[in-house]
Amino acid sequence: MKKMRMRMLRAGAERGYPGSAWVCCWLLGWQAAALQLPPCEETDYHFEYTECDSSGSRWRVAVPNPSVECSGLPDPVKGKECTFSCASGEYLEMKNQVCSKCAEGTYSLGSGIKFDEWDELPAGFSNVATFMDSAVGLSENKASSCNNSSWTPRGNYIESNRDDCTVSLIYAVHLKKSGSVFFEYQYIDNNIFFEFFIQNDQCKEMESTADKWVKLTDNGEWGSHSVTLKSGSNILYWRTTGILMGSKVVKPVLLKNITIEGVAYTSECFACKPGTFSDKPGSSGCQVCPRNTYSEKGAKECTKCKEEMYYADEGSSACIERPPCTNKDFFQIHTPCDKEGKTQIMYKWIEPKICREDLPHALTLPPSGERKDCPPCNPGFYNNASSSCTPCPPGTFSDGTQECKACPAGTEPALGFEYKWWNILPGNMKTSCFNVGNSKCDGMNGWEVAGDHIQSGAGGSDNDYLILNLHIPGFKPPTSVTGATGSELGRITFIFETICSADCVLYFMADVNRKNTNVVESWERSKEKQSYTHVISKNASFTFTWAFQRINEGQDSRQFINDMAKIYSITVTNAVDGVASSCRACALGSAQSGSSCVPCPAGHYIEKENSLCKECPANTFLSIHQVYGREACIPCGPGSTSTEDHSACFSDCLVSYIKDNQSLNYDFSNLSQVGSLMSGPSFTSRGTKFFHFFNISLCGNEGKKMAICTDNITDITLKDMVAESEDFSNFVGAFVCQSTIIPSDSKGFRTALALQSNSLADRFLGATVETTLENISVKTDMFPPSPSKIPDVHFFYKSSTVTTSCENGRATVVAMRCNPNKPDQGELSVPSSCPAGTCDGCTFYFMWESAEACPLCTEQDYHEIEGACKKGFQETLYVWNEPKHCIKGVSLPEKRTSICETVDFWLKVGAGVGAFTAVLLIALTCYFWKKNQKLEYKYSKLVMTANSKECELPAADSCAIMEGEDNEEEIVYSNKQSLLGKLKSLATKEKEDHFESVQLKSSRSQNI
Repeated sequence: MKKMRMRMLRAGAERGYPGSAWVCCWLLGWQAAALQLPPCEETDYHFEYTECDSSGSRWRVAVPNPSVECSGLPDPVKGKECTFSCASGEYLEMKNQVCSKCAEGTYSLGSGIKFDEWDELPAGFSNVATFMDSAVGLSENKASSCNNSSWTPRGNYIESNRDDCTVSLIYAVHLKKSGSVFFEYQYIDNNIFFEFFIQNDQCKEMESTADKWVKLTDNGEWGSHSVTLKSGSNILYWRTTGILMGSKVVKPVLLKNITIEGVAYTSECFACKPGTFSDKPGSSGCQVCPRNTYSEKGAKECTKCKEEMYYADEGSSACIERPPCTNKDFFQIHTPCDKEGKTQIMYKWIEPKICREDLPHALTLPPSGERKDCPPCNPGFYNNASSSCTPCPPGTFSDGTQECKACPAGTEPALGFEYKWWNILPGNMKTSCFNVGNSKCDGMNGWEVAGDHIQSGAGGSDNDYLILNLHIPGFKPPTSVTGATGSELGRITFIFETICSADCVLYFMADVNRKNTNVVESWERSKEKQSYTHVISKNASFTFTWAFQRINEGQDSRQFINDMAKIYSITVTNAVDGVASSCRACALGSAQSGSSCVPCPAGHYIEKENSLCKECPANTFLSIHQVYGREACIPCGPGSTSTEDHSACFSDCLVSYIKDNQSLNYDFSNLSQVGSLMSGPSFTSRGTKFFHFFNISLCGNEGKKMAICTDNITDITLKDMVAESEDFSNFVGAFVCQSTIIPSDSKGFRTALALQSNSLADRFLGATVETTLENISVKTDMFPPSPSKIPDVHFFYKSSTVTTSCENGRATVVAMRCNPNKPDQGELSVPSSCPAGTCDGCTFYFMWESAEACPLCTEQDYHEIEGACKKGFQETLYVWNEPKHCIKGVSLPEKRTSICETVDFWLKVGAGVGAFTAVLLIALTCYFWKKNQKLEYKYSKLVMTANSKECELPAADSCAIMEGEDNEEEIVYSNKQSLLGKLKSLATKEKEDHFESVQLKSSRSQNI
């Protein structure tokens, strides 16, 4: 009937009927149908407003209560305008439509609503849990694994899920006018992604993207977030997603005091929740009941407990019976030293005391007053025959057991703090206790001194944060190295152990310039006695915090009070306003003894002979730990050079290497810009997809660390990060840095998320073709072998950041490989066997293939080709050897053209002479051959004649003896005349009237 009545009212308004006329007609019909019903009493109905029309008007109508049927309801009357609202502490009394003050025990926000009770999920809130990963898919088992994930009410606050499911806390509200939403939260763990956003009733995101990114809060502190709301429907989403958690203990997001402003009116006041009260009319909020009092819902005042038998914490809804005292209800402390050098052991009840000593089996407080010798003063302090230790005056030093003495000439105090004796808490330290859900331990000491160590205190409950703070106003290097600009200004080192039977956690945090506190390192469960060092790289005010928590969930009873953390010593070097336990050499203004210390210029060391400053040699850098003596200047590694101030070594992108008596020179200048690599994807055990993102600043840039990695890139632009890098904790600048990227499609985010940024390389060691440098080695099978004979150049880096898994810090090796097929920036890759870039988490390896990684070209990298001589000219070309494995360097000589006429003429002359000689020889051969035939014929004829007429000699052409010849006849016996003889015969014949002289075969020859 109620719904039908409202629909009829809206239908009449939509059809354009005048309001009063339509109401009258409707009432006549209603009264006719209800003649048989009893008349309505005031308790049978309540008043509501109709929907606002286009003119902003509405009607107040009487609506029967559920399961009530009566007749004679009050007539509808014109209501207040739609934007009307009452002030805080008031509500709209609908009968008379006037604002009235809230009664005692109740409160009102006027035009707002507030959710501050979280014993159960308030009406209107809902939980939606999903597991989103588009790459892996939403399988049934993963979807069902998130069924138990939800936001959990915890009394004063509501807590997010602790797994890697995506859980949304949703609330829908319809505002009649513009308003806002305000809430308080704790968000300390960046392993959870937390966002707040608003959608309208069409599921479109409202224009509040700048306000949806919720910033991290300091450990134990509540932050606040406020967003403007538009009139109309607003659907509010608080969404959390676990990221890369593995087995790590996760700190959930906490919400409380959600307040929404902009509702049109409040028709009733809200009763104060249990544990609070309101003692004045017109209250806009309720007060918390003090300790040992309680209240029920809607209380005007708090009721006291019978303190002898019961107790109640602040804001309690009931009194609790006091249990018998046990050894978990008291602790011991050491009193300050007296004049006799004695300290007393005192036992105290944990405050507030909630146990009873008069019950059976209850323990009483052990007797106090046992006297023990006081520990000595800490180094840099001296008691000076008093009961307290005081710091040594400036310019003096002490080991804590002797009087303060002045530093000798030529030395200065080594300022810092070294706390290793814990009789009283040092003046620059303080301790406290904090709990997000209650105030049990407010005002308690979180840590207690115990002689040779300081240990976590009892606290009020097992999930308290036990806090120890150390404030250092700044860091200052020794006078002699004031001008140095090295990466280390000081360091803090502490020795600790944790003794736990549950999932305790010890956090070590650092706050820079009191702006934000960030977790530097954490240790879970029991840890053996060990040392940890944190390097300070910039001069700022630091507050170091140790926070110990036994368990991360609240419990009604104390079970782990004996779990504790112990810190044995804390040492801080180069601290401003520090004390000295020793002196160190310094530079003097002149060689005269007794001169005061003066700062050495940057890159200068102190000579041992005369204590004067002297600049380090070229390509060396000054040690940050030692400035005394020539050995303080450390040589730079191969392929590196020192900065102008000798503060560090860097690569100028030029590397040389001699191979087979041939020098290979490399120039990586074109790769000096930051190179990036996204490796993956990888998946968590639950299937969440993520990538490893690396930035590499290889060389150049005068040694500046150009690689930048940042967390929460959606929260602040990179430009703003760079501008505020001095104080922005999630900003990492290094030679090589790494971030973990969660893609937008992995968890249903609207944009990618970057987190866990850290430095992998902040010091350059050297560049060489060798595979080992300073105990960092590259395995030959780490990357595929190079197809060319050009060796890879390895750039070695080191990171000074020490972690629990990398006690010596991280190291990085970038292998530069010549690959002519990959021009410009080329390609970065990681080993196939280590897709995260590292196999052990401490040493990272990268391969950078590029044509720019090839050596510079030399004359041995090309050859010449001579062309044919054409028209008196000959060309000589120069081409690169193939395959080409070099860049830049020498360039190819230009094509050379030369005249070739002289060479052509002599070739022709030679050819002509050769041809003529050949023809002449052929002619002579033919001529002499013919003559020889004739002579042989005649000779043969003579022989035949001689044989036919024995003893008869043929008639000779001439038998006379010429003048000058011997009378004795010489006979030459020959069967065949030689060619030379024939030529001679022919010549004789021509000269001597053609007489022929023929050698005959004599008969004498036969007789010989």
